Amino acid sequence: MFNRFQRFYTSIKVAADVVMLTLAFALAYVSRFEGPIPVYYGLPAVQETLVSLATVLIVFPVTYRQARLYATNRARTHIGEVFEVFKATIMATLIVVALTYFTRERYSRLMLAFFASYSFVGVSAVRLVLRAVLNEVRRRGFNLKSILVIGAGDLGQRVIETVEGHKELGFRVAGVLTLRPEKVGQQVQGVPVLGLVKDVDAVLDAHPVDQVIIAVPLEEQAAVKPLMEQLALRTVDVKVVPDLYQYVTLYGGLEEFGGLPIISLQGDPMSGWNMVAKRVFDILFALVAIAVSAPIMLAVAIAVRLTSRGPLLYAQERMGLDGDTFHILKFRTMRVDAEASGAMMASKEDPRRTPIGTFLRKYSLDELPQFFNVLVGDMSLVGPRPERPVFIEEFKKQIPRYHLRHKVKAGITGWAQINGLRGQTSIQKRIEYDLYYIENWSLLMDLKILIRTALGGFLSKNAY
Repeated sequence: MFNRFQRFYTSIKVAADVVMLTLAFALAYVSRFEGPIPVYYGLPAVQETLVSLATVLIVFPVTYRQARLYATNRARTHIGEVFEVFKATIMATLIVVALTYFTRERYSRLMLAFFASYSFVGVSAVRLVLRAVLNEVRRRGFNLKSILVIGAGDLGQRVIETVEGHKELGFRVAGVLTLRPEKVGQQVQGVPVLGLVKDVDAVLDAHPVDQVIIAVPLEEQAAVKPLMEQLALRTVDVKVVPDLYQYVTLYGGLEEFGGLPIISLQGDPMSGWNMVAKRVFDILFALVAIAVSAPIMLAVAIAVRLTSRGPLLYAQERMGLDGDTFHILKFRTMRVDAEASGAMMASKEDPRRTPIGTFLRKYSLDELPQFFNVLVGDMSLVGPRPERPVFIEEFKKQIPRYHLRHKVKAGITGWAQINGLRGQTSIQKRIEYDLYYIENWSLLMDLKILIRTALGGFLSKNAY
């Protein structure tokens, strides 16, 4: 039922966006071709206009989805909602420009500019109106469905918090039943504890509800069987929240395989079209980056050759996706015999550096050859920075969930790096940022990280 309401609510937002985008496109067409602005090349063909409309009606909703504008987020403020629409509009417009440029000979850039402006204003207005309407509906308490939660422990509290955090779906928790007599009469997250689990029949007679959610911990599962026998005699909807969710680490959830329900405790964050989109994104941007940085790489290569003896590039073993190792490419910044006594991390005043090495490391110029690692598929533009296997074994013992950063490809830059976590900074903090990136990944987030990197994120007092 939760999924049905969520899908219904999302479908309303998608339909509203499509209508507003269509209106914005029509208004942009009128502003460009039927207004006071001169038209030098005649009106575009009807077929061309329809193709343009179809393009924006596909690209914009998909981009909104990637920006999580269709996900429920009650913590997002009105200003935050408008800002997210603005960012998604810029991204979608750039994609439409690219598609138009590579697939068609002629298009009106001015009309597209009009459309981007109108769509931003229109979609933002619709979102704010929709929020205001939903808030008023919730405030008046219309069409609410009541829930009885079985279990007053941590799992039951989590259920209450989740329901209260998604009021737009039309549910409210009417009460809680507990297995512990001392909790009867108290409150859990502001919801009254109406009685014991064994009193479910009496409670349901006195407080009719639409749905019962069982949230009992594993150690108290013995009480579930007689409870289910009682509920089987009633028409109320019954849901069970498995206590296994406490073991979910990354991208876990309920799945279905041939009709068999399966709880996934740990999953792959980037699969299917997400994986394809990220790979295409990496290839396109890596090609552009190589073309733009080619003169810089040539200058760095000459500087390395003139200031020290040895090879230009240094290939070092690192660990990436699924724990597989690869050789990361860098311009050599240390002496050839730098690790003659064994592997060690770089330090602030590292005596092994070459004359030009300090400069290259400070400005991250030694990392430029890694764009070729991205092209061959060893790395991604954005992701957790890869570590050396010799250090990883120790990190895995000391830091919980460290291995989860290998569920995605390693990156040239990442969320941790643009927040200053480079060099000999806290490994624990770096892992927290890496896992945040993995759990909240989107192409827009990748673009944001790349922009911040280009605007100075590659500079850090901890880069040495």
